[in-house]
Amino acid sequence: MPYQVSRNGQTYGPYTLEDLQRYVTSGNIAPTDLAKSEDMPDWLPVSQILNILAAPGIVAQSYMPPANYPTSTIPYPDPPNLHWGLVLLFGCLTCGIFSLIYELIQALWVKKVTPTTQVVMYYIVFLGLEVLNLGSTFGRMSMLMHGQAPPATAPSMLYSLLSFCISLGTLVMVIVYRFAMRSELERHFNGPEPIGLRLSGVMTFFFGGIYFQYHFNRINEIKQGLRYRGAAL
Repeated sequence: MPYQVSRNGQTYGPYTLEDLQRYVTSGNIAPTDLAKSEDMPDWLPVSQILNILAAPGIVAQSYMPPANYPTSTIPYPDPPNLHWGLVLLFGCLTCGIFSLIYELIQALWVKKVTPTTQVVMYYIVFLGLEVLNLGSTFGRMSMLMHGQAPPATAPSMLYSLLSFCISLGTLVMVIVYRFAMRSELERHFNGPEPIGLRLSGVMTFFFGGIYFQYHFNRINEIKQGLRYRGAAL
């Protein structure tokens, strides 16, 4: 029976009963968080559902990766932690250049925790197409500004077709990259580091790196809280 978990007005899940037990043990879900299944009329504390006491005896454990995970990545490095609002601001101030660089940083972090991922390759292909697309766009704009509209000749038509193909390829690769990134993040933060991450496909499509960074900030807050609780205990 799947359960939804509510914390600070945000809902996570669904989780199985085994997921709830594992996340409470690891410290990613607090016994005082509220949970509810479709058959339950009201939200109840997780501790009541699991029939345990919400006591400080539940210790936040260290993250334990799978046995076959490369030891070079242990412990897992924290995700990039620049506030998402600053990423958005710097991206606007630099006409998107900062955003392109920062998304590469995000992809390289994923490569650190999942060495077999193809995310970096997808992003580099997208970046190359984006540079070609921008160059083509600026070239056409420059010609129009100087009143030099290209005549309807075979080479100009071929150039227009090539520009269209580059633009289409850029769109395809940004979608491939963003959803590959989404898949890797959900796999990692529901496996080796069980945060219980769920990412919206719509938000991934429209906001990409800004949306990922919002969740990176939240994940870093959770990890810092776990370290603090572990040190206190």
